Amino acid sequence: MNSCIKPTRTVLLAVGSFNPPTNMHMRIFELAKDFLQKNDHEVLGGIISPVHDQYAKKGLVSASHRCSMVKLAVETSNWINISEWETQQEGWSRTAETLCFHKTALNDIHSEYEWAKKIHAKMPHEESPLSINLKLLCGADLLESFAVPGLWKDEDIQDIVCNYGLVVISRSGSNPQLFIYESDLLTRLQRNISIVPEWITNEISSTKIRRALRREESVRYLISDSVLNYIQSNHLYTSLAG
Repeated sequence: MNSCIKPTRTVLLAVGSFNPPTNMHMRIFELAKDFLQKNDHEVLGGIISPVHDQYAKKGLVSASHRCSMVKLAVETSNWINISEWETQQEGWSRTAETLCFHKTALNDIHSEYEWAKKIHAKMPHEESPLSINLKLLCGADLLESFAVPGLWKDEDIQDIVCNYGLVVISRSGSNPQLFIYESDLLTRLQRNISIVPEWITNEISSTKIRRALRREESVRYLISDSVLNYIQSNHLYTSLAG
């Protein structure tokens, strides 16, 4: 971080199923934080926002279970928090809506949300009004999903990238720079997209974790012990339908 430049106060938000949360979900926050803090950002916190049950993805366990697992997963972090806001809405929320809500709550000094209070505690008490930047943290797969017909509204993509910004973790085999080049919209907005290379590659995914659990194979050291104990105690991901 350049000591001559006042850093941009930034919070990272990751959305998704977290079904279950893996060590990789936690790891991408650390990768993004390292990158941003070397590029004139002060990362105040991270937020994990599990998706609503109405997302209805195959094998999706209840929000209650997923939130409980995320709470266990973040116990070892002093800066990553969970927000249950999405799961408490009447239905599924668009990512642009989720970002808007969290940015508004973050910049409300009187916010009632515990995750916001923890982030505010890291700032000077006399600072008002707040000016906290919120960025969407994601993998290259989410970025590439922008090209799936009918999945995203163009106005939402523009809103997300222009008004918040993306921090994209690049996995082996992905080429987010080429994807941006091939999109006129993303090329225009590319100054708001940070590509973070993952030099120590890790292919852990929730899909692979669920598959291993269905097959009664070990997932130790791929997810936290507390999450694994919760899964076993609640008999999750044992059905062939999961």
